[in-house]
Amino acid sequence: MAARLKELYKSDVFKAMMDKFNYKNVMEVPKLSKVTVNIGLGEAKDNPKMMETATEELALITGQRPVITKAKKSVANFKVRQGMPVGTKVTLRGENMYEFADKLFNIALPRVRDFKGVSKNSFDGRGNYSMGLKEQLVFPEINYDKVDKIKGMNIVFTTTAKTDEEAKALLEFMGMPFEK
Repeated sequence: MAARLKELYKSDVFKAMMDKFNYKNVMEVPKLSKVTVNIGLGEAKDNPKMMETATEELALITGQRPVITKAKKSVANFKVRQGMPVGTKVTLRGENMYEFADKLFNIALPRVRDFKGVSKNSFDGRGNYSMGLKEQLVFPEINYDKVDKIKGMNIVFTTTAKTDEEAKALLEFMGMPFEK
């Protein structure tokens, strides 16, 4: 399935982007460079098992082993010390990136309750797109009965596009369901 998305991207997306933005060279066409999936777990300081389950679930969803992120600074109000585990993340590139994007666009997002499309306003001004999911249950790999706590996640699509308009067109051609 990811191979289909990659081939579609290389043929149809390139042609459509070159026509739309009048690129003279194929190398000017923006590309998806990486996808970062992050789960922040502030409660992990009280329950270390929560970090293990989040890491396992993220590995199931992405097909790649996550890295545990640690606090950079101590914050007394949050009872967090420097070096404490506060989340887990995965950076996807290459085949895994296309496979995850295909699964997200065609399987996971349509399973979100009352889904009308993702926001058009989540670009950062430099051609990158960020979105959040409120629960990990929309992915088919997650067994509903084994979930102890619903965890949300942040997903960032990093592109080589120079403007938000180019990045939006790229993600639309790849199949991202933007709201109407």
